[in-house]
Amino acid sequence: MCLLITKKTSAQSATNWAQGGIAAVTATDDDFTLHTADTRIAGADLCDLSVVEMVVHQAPQRIQELADLGVRFTKRDGEIELAREGGHSRARILHHKDQTGQEIESVLLKRVRESSRIQILEHHVMVDLLVTPRPSFREALFGQRCYGVYVLDSRNGVIEPVRARAVVLATGGSGMVYQHTTNPTIATGDGVAAAYRAGAVVSDMEFFQFHPTTMYDRDDREQNYLITEALRGFGAQLKTMDGVRFMQNYDERAELAPRDIVARAIDSELKRHGYPYVVLDCTHLDHKTLRTKFPHIDKTCKRKGFDFTEEPIWVVPAAHYQCGGVETDKQGRTSIDGLYAVGEVACTGLHGANRLASNSLLEAVVFAASASEHCQQWLQDCDTLPDADPWSSKGTHKQREAVLIKHNRDEIRRTMWNYVGIVRSNQRLERAAARLELLTKEIAEFYQRTRMSPDLVELRNLVLVADLIVRSALARKESRGLHFSTDYAPTDTSPAPQHSRLSRLAVLPSPSSR
Repeated sequence: MCLLITKKTSAQSATNWAQGGIAAVTATDDDFTLHTADTRIAGADLCDLSVVEMVVHQAPQRIQELADLGVRFTKRDGEIELAREGGHSRARILHHKDQTGQEIESVLLKRVRESSRIQILEHHVMVDLLVTPRPSFREALFGQRCYGVYVLDSRNGVIEPVRARAVVLATGGSGMVYQHTTNPTIATGDGVAAAYRAGAVVSDMEFFQFHPTTMYDRDDREQNYLITEALRGFGAQLKTMDGVRFMQNYDERAELAPRDIVARAIDSELKRHGYPYVVLDCTHLDHKTLRTKFPHIDKTCKRKGFDFTEEPIWVVPAAHYQCGGVETDKQGRTSIDGLYAVGEVACTGLHGANRLASNSLLEAVVFAASASEHCQQWLQDCDTLPDADPWSSKGTHKQREAVLIKHNRDEIRRTMWNYVGIVRSNQRLERAAARLELLTKEIAEFYQRTRMSPDLVELRNLVLVADLIVRSALARKESRGLHFSTDYAPTDTSPAPQHSRLSRLAVLPSPSSR
């Protein structure tokens, strides 16, 4: 029996918001070498080449499996239509209109609900992992073991242990750590935070991808609406507010440069001119085709009161994708036995210092299959589960001042946006670290005395993930990929680029406590 635990409803996920598509070599003018090279170049030479090759070579097979399950990829004249996105040297993006993630997720959820061997537990929030005590030095070869999770039923406030022979983290990223993000509100870094507290190795958290084009909105919303990169691949042009095209001044690939380059270019134009936004101009493209290929964008723009075929879309960058995460091997195994991580929560080595567009859904399906295969072997070999202690509540006071949680959450997000954004400096990072240290103490005190709630769980995770990002950024003494610092010149080539690896057990003498 497999238990699928989700903190909201089963359909709420970052996958559901993914518009662009899934990358794979399927065209006759494409090959694995080109896809591998594009991934490595985008990743600023920090990708694990063996992982890239594994993912790229398995891509066609995994996509065929999705099609066999019922995923409907958009076709043109009877053939699957391939789009091109930034950083890709060929058109290789399979998609379902401009709602690819939603199509994939809906098909997979339908299959899950049809299975008698899978149970879905909605509105349950992971609080912490169940792990065995940290081994002594002489026992270190045997490592720690994960044997379940503590989960909070958000409807009644009860926390219960759920034991399991294997735990797979598929908790997504942490975009809500930033003030402006494309991520859904559930993306609070829960998996990274819980794994780190348990002692798992976390890597490359400084590499946070900012999507170049999200719809500018004067309302102070928690989520920015993403404008898919496929629109630029179709011919949309980035221009200043006064109509001047600028991307050719930053990169010869212009609008089709990798995301880190485009995001920094927009950020530079915003700061240089004092603009609140730039524009993405589609008005020169065929109007009927635009509406057919991008129906979701068409509908959203009309809801906002304008026609994107007649006037440009106002856009700004926003936090989009966490390239680092819980470090895994090719089977999705973390540094803790029995604990796996797949998708955005994981740092697999595929993305390096910057994710290539539409490699995220691909990574998820390839590593899900790989982790599943290894997990089946692990389940056969693992022994009896340890007993789990009941949750001993830290706080007993009823939460009476929700404003305290909201204030801390808003301050974390503003701090990260202002000091740990697209362009960084050591001074900004040190200021962020100092403020986060104070926030960590405030939140810890609140956590110790207050009854647990989903908002408090998320706040505790957000401040930890923010701290991990800042510490990782301070440790990297170069500008590489998504980590761009005014204190260091951009690194074109560098001998043996290092990963920023953090582990709670490297600095603390005991395993994580609740």
